[in-house]
Amino acid sequence: MHYLSFSQLQDKLGGRGRTTIYRDVHLGRLPKPMKIGSRLYWNEADIDATLQANAE
Repeated sequence: MHYLSFSQLQDKLGGRGRTTIYRDVHLGRLPKPMKIGSRLYWNEADIDATLQANAE
């Protein structure tokens, strides 16, 4: 299982802004992050599945 930091998630999503990413999480368009220590991380498999589902 691989986790993405916020900056890695931004790169994967084509440079989306912080506000846009958190709005998409709030609206359910992106999966919620998990907190490890004091930082947030996203499961890369969940992000890939969401992107694949939106592409279809």
